[in-house]
Amino acid sequence: MTNFHGIIPAIAVPFRPDFGIDETELRRFALWLARRPGVVGLMTNGHTGEVFSLTTRERAEVTRITADAVKDACPVISSIVCEGISEAVDHASLAKEAGAAALDIMPPHHWLRFGFKPEHCIDYFNAIGSASGLGLIVHVYPAWTRASFSSELLAELAKLPQVRAFKIGTRDMNKYARDIKAIRAAAPEKALLTCHDEYLLASMVQGIDGALVGFASLVPDLINELLEAVRAGDLRKAMAIQARIDPLKDAVYGAGEPTGEAHGRMKAAMAAVGILPNGRVRPPTHAPTPEESAAIKAAIRAAGLAERVAA
Repeated sequence: MTNFHGIIPAIAVPFRPDFGIDETELRRFALWLARRPGVVGLMTNGHTGEVFSLTTRERAEVTRITADAVKDACPVISSIVCEGISEAVDHASLAKEAGAAALDIMPPHHWLRFGFKPEHCIDYFNAIGSASGLGLIVHVYPAWTRASFSSELLAELAKLPQVRAFKIGTRDMNKYARDIKAIRAAAPEKALLTCHDEYLLASMVQGIDGALVGFASLVPDLINELLEAVRAGDLRKAMAIQARIDPLKDAVYGAGEPTGEAHGRMKAAMAAVGILPNGRVRPPTHAPTPEESAAIKAAIRAAGLAERVAA
């Protein structure tokens, strides 16, 4: 994968009544999404894909199904969500065998609890990049977590040849601006992608190259129109598009950051407009409450989306 400039949806995964992966629906959904305007790739095994509820084998299977379905439309990125180098190398190998053209590297979960040294991070990316031979996306966690990368570390990661892009979810706009400046100074050719689903316009106007967001599973066309308006410098149009997105954003994410339940609410919205046949989520994630479902339907109408019809 060489082009990371555009919209990259982190795709949701449809499940059968027994909570197994619904291959038929995943294929149909992935191909529909890959053909939306502005989409340059799809990402499997992200938080939107309920990755923490998937086994190692299922993660590779989701990538295999998706990559095969969209092989003539766009490349597929697989997220690597592991605890150490050996496991990450194994997952990267499985993802590559399944058809992944690039890898999104999330920080190991234990960094959230214990923190890490910058050299740990450099070693982690070097090992995965060397073993897989694939381009890597740096998945930047919120600034308030112990797995947050400093601007200085991001600049060092930008210098690694295997790193091709940054999925920036800093969620602190002051640090977000510093991070972008540091990466641009170190390696201006590396792609910068917002993953701030809940405030897209505010993060896009900082001078980024695209968006890698789960919200693009639900409203890919609106997000692409927003990015195009920002690129054109048409703030009035961008604000109007964001105003259409806002009701859905509020119904899905509320006032907070993406959570497991937020992804359940987004799946419910996807089912309501006919993108998915149902909003089934894997336990322990819960489906929306009746009140949340009513808010989702109202938001769909406010955004001008037709219920039960996938465009």
